[in-house]
Amino acid sequence: MTQYYMNSEHKERFVDMIISDNMSDGDLERASLFYIISGNKELYNKRGYIYNCNSHCINSRFDKSGVDFTSSMTALIRLGFNLYNGWSDKYTTPIEILGGLDNRNLELATNALMIRFDSDFLPELLG
Repeated sequence: MTQYYMNSEHKERFVDMIISDNMSDGDLERASLFYIISGNKELYNKRGYIYNCNSHCINSRFDKSGVDFTSSMTALIRLGFNLYNGWSDKYTTPIEILGGLDNRNLELATNALMIRFDSDFLPELLG
């Protein structure tokens, strides 16, 4: 199942986020968000501004945190939040989110969608 990870570090970071959050088995919503964050090194390094593992919640005001997020990073965060709990703003549309992603980040987004909407995908990914 390693073909679904961007690289070996992606899998390590993904598992680290699952453990840090004490995520319950079958939490497809949270797993899709963690997959996105862990698949982009810059997002992972800034994860504390995006998601709080102690309170188990997103920071919907991430764009007001003063942290520099590129447009691709912001699009991935919006997608992750939407997959997590349906969060949206005026920029959370398929065109706004997917339109500016390069092929690598588009693959990351596609796999996150698979995690969220295919209940067999996550166990296979973690297997």
